[in-house]
Amino acid sequence: MNQDLIDWDENLLKDPETEYKAIVRSLKRTPGFRLLFVECSPAEGTKLIQKIKQDIPQKKIEVLPLNEPTNNLYNLVAALPNRQDINILFVTGLENSLYEYELNKLTKGWSSYERYSYSEKGVPPILSHLNQHREKFRDDFNICFVFIVPVYALKYFIHRCPDFFDWRSNTFELKSDPELVAQESSRIIQEGDYQKYLSLSPEEIRQKFLDIQDLIEDENNTDEEKGKLLVEQGLILASQSKYEEAIYAYDKALEIKPDNDAAWNNKGIALSDLGRYEEAIYAYDKALEIKPDNDAAWNNKGIALSYLGRYEEAIYAYDKAL
Repeated sequence: MNQDLIDWDENLLKDPETEYKAIVRSLKRTPGFRLLFVECSPAEGTKLIQKIKQDIPQKKIEVLPLNEPTNNLYNLVAALPNRQDINILFVTGLENSLYEYELNKLTKGWSSYERYSYSEKGVPPILSHLNQHREKFRDDFNICFVFIVPVYALKYFIHRCPDFFDWRSNTFELKSDPELVAQESSRIIQEGDYQKYLSLSPEEIRQKFLDIQDLIEDENNTDEEKGKLLVEQGLILASQSKYEEAIYAYDKALEIKPDNDAAWNNKGIALSDLGRYEEAIYAYDKALEIKPDNDAAWNNKGIALSYLGRYEEAIYAYDKAL
C-alpha cells in the first residue's frame, strides 16, 4: 500500500464542490468494475446519491443499504435481481457490520492503534471477507462499487482491509459542516435519555451508537463535546446491560475531562450493576468531590453502601440527597 499517498489524501483540505465534481468525473469515466470510497456522514451520503442520480441519468444506479450486519457482501450483490444492468452500486451502512467489533475492543480496552492496525488483534469478519474475495468481485461483477463510509470505517478499510482497499481507484472526502456537527452533537446530548434508550430496539441502539461514534471521530468536534458524547455512548451501552463496555466509555470520557462528574456518577452506576460496590462508592465520591450537591450521586452512594451492609453511612448519604 502506498501509505504516503493515503496520508497526503487524509491531510489535504478538500472543497466539497470540487470533490463532488471529481466523483462525477470518475463515475462517468468508469466502464466496469471499480472501487471508490467516499468518506462522509450517512446524511451527506444520502444527499450525494440523490445528486449523482440526477447528474448521471445515463448510468443505471442502485443502492445496496446494509442496514443489518453482514459477513458476506458478495452474496448480497450476487442476489440482486437486476445485477447485470447495474453500472454504479452505492454500498451504504457497512459500519453496521463493525458494531460488534467496536464493542469487543471496548471490553478489551484496545488502543486506537490496536483497533485499526493490521495485527494479531484480528480483523472484522466483513473486512476479512472482502480481503479474501476481491478477485471474485472483479471477475463476477461488472460494476463500479461506491462505498459510503464514515471516517472510522474508512480507517478500518485502510489498515485492516488492505488487499481489498488497495484496488480502489480513488478515495473522496465530503466533510460535514462544522456548525452542523456541533448542532448534531448538541442535539444528541440534550435529547439523551436512559429511559428512552431502554425502549429502543437492538437495531435502533446499534444505529444510535454508530451515529455517536461518527461524531466522536469527527475532527471538527471539540474534545469537550467528544467527552459528553462518550458519556452518552456509555448510557446507551448500559441500557443494554453492557456494563463493562459502558465503563470503558466513561473512562474514555474521563481521560478527556477528569472532572466530569456525570461520567464518574454513571461509572459508579455501572460498577454497582456489576456488584462492584466498593469501586462504585469510589466513583460516587469522585463525582461528589467535583459537585458536592449532586443529589443523584449521594443517592446512588447510599444504595451501594446499603448493599455492603453499611447502613449508618447509607442513611447519611440518603440524608445528603434529600
